[in-house]
Amino acid sequence: MNKKALSLVLALASVALLVACGGGEEPAPSADAPASAAAPAAAPAGNATITGTVTYANGDPDTAIRMDADPICKGLHSGDTYTEKVVAQDGRLANVFVYVKEGLSGKHQAPAEAHVLDQKGCQYSPHVSGVMVGQKLVVRNSDPTLHNVHALPTANPEFNQGQPFQGMELEKTFQNPEVMVRFKCDVHPWMSSYMGVLNHPFFAVSGADGSFELKGLPAGSYVLEAWHEEFGTKTANVTVEADGTAEATFDFSPAA
Repeated sequence: MNKKALSLVLALASVALLVACGGGEEPAPSADAPASAAAPAAAPAGNATITGTVTYANGDPDTAIRMDADPICKGLHSGDTYTEKVVAQDGRLANVFVYVKEGLSGKHQAPAEAHVLDQKGCQYSPHVSGVMVGQKLVVRNSDPTLHNVHALPTANPEFNQGQPFQGMELEKTFQNPEVMVRFKCDVHPWMSSYMGVLNHPFFAVSGADGSFELKGLPAGSYVLEAWHEEFGTKTANVTVEADGTAEATFDFSPAA
């Protein structure tokens, strides 16, 4: 083999070895190639708390429910049952959904624990509640009678499913924030529930004493909204310091 042929063979062998080992420069990215989306920043941690009270005085009381249409439902109660629309005592209002409407930043992780909406005694329990976007929702039938779970969201898909047997469960998740989602039962027209769907965990429902608490907030200024199914919404501006506590009060009493 002459020198010229030997040089050609060595050159070809070098190229083959370079390709096999993945050598060489990486090709420059195309100008048209899409850039990878940056992951949303995690929400800042905090240890501030907002507490408050919802008041309501001199207004209409709650109304009783007649369950005669379903003897099984009627037999599940020994006394009167009520709609839970206006649950007020000593000037305090329960079942008010209070949440941070404005002022938060960052992405909040949905809890792994499922939120349960139970049908018990032919009523939804809880009557008012909240869930995070992406959190598992379990709707359960604890009654020995037919129920029909009919959710009526506007920012999420509607669903409507019968649960004819005691112990049946339905699992769903909401993908978009929405305040509020109404649930009803097409079999028992007095049954209703309302659920707030948020992309953060800073929400609460006022208790029998009208109180609520939002914990774990970062320091900042926030707009809170209080929602009630009969009386609409009210807002409040609240500023809370790091590790501090601030208060907010919402009054739904009828005008004099």
